[in-house]
Amino acid sequence: MTEKNKLDRRSFIRNVALAGVAAAALPVTTLSQKQETKGRSTEHLKLSLNAFSFNDLLLSKKISIDDVLDFCVKLGIDGVDIPGYYFPGYPAAPSDEYIFHVKKKAFRLGIDIGCTGVRNDFTWADPGKRAEEKKLVKDWIKVTQKLGAPCVRIFAGTLSKENFAWDERAKWIVDDIRECADYGKEHGVMLAFQNHWDFVKTASEVEKILKMVDHEWVGLMLDIGSYRSPDPYKDIMATAKYAITWQMKEKVFINDMQVEADYEKIIDIVSNCGYRGYLPLETLGQGDPYLKVEALYNKVKKILG
Repeated sequence: MTEKNKLDRRSFIRNVALAGVAAAALPVTTLSQKQETKGRSTEHLKLSLNAFSFNDLLLSKKISIDDVLDFCVKLGIDGVDIPGYYFPGYPAAPSDEYIFHVKKKAFRLGIDIGCTGVRNDFTWADPGKRAEEKKLVKDWIKVTQKLGAPCVRIFAGTLSKENFAWDERAKWIVDDIRECADYGKEHGVMLAFQNHWDFVKTASEVEKILKMVDHEWVGLMLDIGSYRSPDPYKDIMATAKYAITWQMKEKVFINDMQVEADYEKIIDIVSNCGYRGYLPLETLGQGDPYLKVEALYNKVKKILG
């Protein structure tokens, strides 16, 4: 080895050593502030908006889906869920022209469309009625695929007044969900089954239905505001492992009393269950939806860090 090469090698080793010392001296705070918040990992969580927050304005045609997308940009929200009933002609599928308009606008604004949704009801005993409900879900699976969204939200149903035991009715609901899930698989669209205080009310009922369905293209849209028990956070924690998306509402029910949701607890549950992705915010009730959404967004964003 020449003397010059020896010197170059020594310089290289010395520089690497100095660089290591300098790196060790860097403060830990150079990590993303969102990575750790009070000991919880939140780096993999993002906020989105469920358009149901603007339900009255959308149904009355005072605003459009375009306006909701523009609002998301203004507030800094990166994703949106758009239930089907805000598209023209619902329950019929909208035209491809309109679907692709929404898809293009969201893409140009940098907003991810996470989910659509329908108001289906699988609780009817009449197979003919349920066939119509399955057609509704399947039609919107195709709409969801065209939008480029990964999932469509479905319900069990509003509990028809026919006199059938829960377990008996659950069997045909599960069969309907599985049939739609098979169809969803063909189109690359998951079914997000929402606990909605309808036929399915409790955490144990949610788990029972999902275990009966047992389909890789079905998961839970965990609605934090639709458990009514002495400890809704216990119910949320018990079913969080099934969540493929969420409805993050302002309030939860303790028994039959609505109270402000404790988002420190909620985010702890979300971060500990292994969920990754968007947390769709949804506001309900009286008040200016623009102000209500902004308040909830700022509240949860602060907790996420």
